[in-house]
Amino acid sequence: MIFPCIDLMGGRVVQLVQGRERALEAGTPAEMLEQFAAFPEIQVIDLDAAIGSGSNDALVEFLAARARCRIGGGVRSAERASRLSQQGAHRIIVGTAAFDRNLLDEIVAAVGRERLIIALDSKGGEVVVKGWRESTGAAAEKMMGQLEPYCSGFLCTYVDKEGMLEGTDLDWFRRLRGATGLELTAAGGITTIAEIRELQKLGIHAALGMAIYTGKLDLKELAELAR
Repeated sequence: MIFPCIDLMGGRVVQLVQGRERALEAGTPAEMLEQFAAFPEIQVIDLDAAIGSGSNDALVEFLAARARCRIGGGVRSAERASRLSQQGAHRIIVGTAAFDRNLLDEIVAAVGRERLIIALDSKGGEVVVKGWRESTGAAAEKMMGQLEPYCSGFLCTYVDKEGMLEGTDLDWFRRLRGATGLELTAAGGITTIAEIRELQKLGIHAALGMAIYTGKLDLKELAELAR
């Protein structure tokens, strides 16, 4: 599958470079939903919640009520996971909380393993958390086996190339594919149809942001490929 991304910051739809520098602002969430209507599912990330600077709860609820969404960003309690579920989230993405086993147990109990996606986002070869601002010191492929019992899939972002429109690291995703049999979604730097096709051959989904918002990838072509 192909998941267009709606990243929220300060009440706006934005795209960041490596999770830090705001590169652009897009249309309203309603306008983005209209543009992405041909895709069966959308990825929504509350960036303010991810870095602990606030939240965009009203917009998240607006999006979840109008489209099939996988939603993440700042899901660090069973209560927040439950609230997202109640708001209509089809699946819930957990990053930082996955490294607190007691908390992860609580989240799984609240929403169910089948609805949980664990984010293993890598920078400099190590998984990063807290809005990509802290390193865990561990490689994503080494952690997957430990975390598989708690989720139904992984979202893996190659942060080194996130938002830079320079292409992604397909070799990294090949290693990740070899490390887990669960659903795997790639993100971070994906810029060309050729990369998406290669990921599809590996049985890996693609979450797309900057390349869509800048027009590097054509939505109509992507929608046809997604079918």
